[in-house]
Amino acid sequence: MKLKFLFLIFISMISCDKDDIDYEFVTVATPELMSKAVFRNSVEVVVPKNIEQAGKIYTYSNYIFVSDVNKGIHIIDNTNPKSPKPIKYIVIPGNEDISVRDNFLYADSATDLLVFDISDINAVHLVERLEGVFNIYNYQIPIEAQAVDYSNFDYENHIIVGWTTKLERRKVVDESSIDIVFNDTALNSGASESVTGQGGSLARFQIVNNYLYTVGNYEMTIFNIENLSSPNLVAKQNAGWNIETMFQADDYLYLGSTNGMYIYSLANPAAPEYVSDFTHWEGCDPVVVDGDYAYLTLRGGNLCGQDESVLEVIDISDKTNPTLAARYVLENPYGLGIKSNMLFVCDGTAGLKLFDKTNPLNISVKKVYKNIQATDVIPLENNLIMIGGKTLYQYEYGNNEVKLISAFSLN
Repeated sequence: MKLKFLFLIFISMISCDKDDIDYEFVTVATPELMSKAVFRNSVEVVVPKNIEQAGKIYTYSNYIFVSDVNKGIHIIDNTNPKSPKPIKYIVIPGNEDISVRDNFLYADSATDLLVFDISDINAVHLVERLEGVFNIYNYQIPIEAQAVDYSNFDYENHIIVGWTTKLERRKVVDESSIDIVFNDTALNSGASESVTGQGGSLARFQIVNNYLYTVGNYEMTIFNIENLSSPNLVAKQNAGWNIETMFQADDYLYLGSTNGMYIYSLANPAAPEYVSDFTHWEGCDPVVVDGDYAYLTLRGGNLCGQDESVLEVIDISDKTNPTLAARYVLENPYGLGIKSNMLFVCDGTAGLKLFDKTNPLNISVKKVYKNIQATDVIPLENNLIMIGGKTLYQYEYGNNEVKLISAFSLN
């Protein structure tokens, strides 16, 4: 009897093991949804508040705008860089980027483009909303997600405002990419007088003359903003693949993607024309341009693809044939910026690094500011603005270095 009992247990174990061969536990992300009607009534201008997750920075006049990732924009009065003062917070669900021209602020809100009048900073107000102009926006999928369940997501009526994750026991599927489950509905003034703000190298918005250019994952959307308070959607076009950033210089747009850099000509500003691309291995890729050279940082060790992190110098003297001119190893790079012969690189947890680029083919490190988190930087005429973690740093220029003016906590 005892032997028979042990035999049954053994048979049971074999059966369970065989069953488990076809199953595994995966982390599944499910979107938190809000109706578009409620979502579009959520925009408001309120008193300053602590930042939750600092994102990109943007400067205009005496103001600094700091994004609270996917939630809104903090406005800081920077009249006195030694003592910046938060003055307003604009609640914009689904916001990633902004641009400003002549006191009109353009911001994305998931699928919509919003226009705010900021001529009176104490009375900022929404003046226009263009609904449904962005087909593709960053869904902010949690990086730990191994699968995504969109089965309850109705693209026509819902907006994704957050995520929940949980472990689920699922059948093993032989796929190398993320598992995504969709339902049917989810599938389906003079230029010389104008004043335009300045963003960092992580920007997806760029204003050039009378046009606002925006990029999503693989789509470029173009708006005519000759009438600043009432932009017109001009066109949408394919922009490449996994586009992350956009930089403009000398009537060209340079798009940074996870697999390279795309160059577009603005000879016809209403329809940017593809010129060429430079392909590299997979890596997160902001880009800035100065003269005949483009500078790209590629960050590895994450979902962007590779383990190695580098700074690449690309010769773009022939826009139809960009070529790699030099490569330098970094630790954890994010944004970068240029001022005269100095290249500023935000090397993440390795701090802010200053390179002399007098000879772009042989740049050299002049100064490293350690023990700070460096994410993105904007080199202005008189001072340097940098963000890292929840701190806004400002520096004044020196001889092959910068001197700290202030470190303002966004908490």
